[in-house]
Amino acid sequence: MLDVAVQAEPGWPDLDWDALGARAAGAAVGQTPFGYLATVDAAIEIAVRLTDDTEVHQLNAQYRQKDKPTNVLSFPMIEPDLIESMTQNSDDGEVLLGDIILAHGVCEREAEEKDISVEQHATHLIVHGVLHLLGYDHQGDSEAEAMESMERAALATLGIPDPYLVRED
Repeated sequence: MLDVAVQAEPGWPDLDWDALGARAAGAAVGQTPFGYLATVDAAIEIAVRLTDDTEVHQLNAQYRQKDKPTNVLSFPMIEPDLIESMTQNSDDGEVLLGDIILAHGVCEREAEEKDISVEQHATHLIVHGVLHLLGYDHQGDSEAEAMESMERAALATLGIPDPYLVRED
């Protein structure tokens, strides 16, 4: 079972972030071969932190050597090839999949540029982050296309339109 806990710092909209995080994570996991994580007996834990640009900037510099904030960071706790064995052999019935951190200012600016709500954009970023926790990446064109396809499918299950569709105004 997926167990998503969201901690929202001041400045983020007043929403039921735990429910949004759970829906986004479930939709993301459901588009992968790891779909069984939604129904296993173990608690598959994902922590989501909604914070400010300063904290994300510091983390991005420390862990990725990039001296700027970014919209989302993901910190997997398990190698993807070990996920199945961890869920079957957990000592306490809990498996920490990883952490996802979103930067408020970056998320808000990107949402405004896309003419969508912060809630909708944050949902997309959580889906994106969960896919990273599961080992997906977007380094090359084929990896990016595969990951974006999973994101589109996950978001469609949530009624959110394709975030990669180029709008012509």
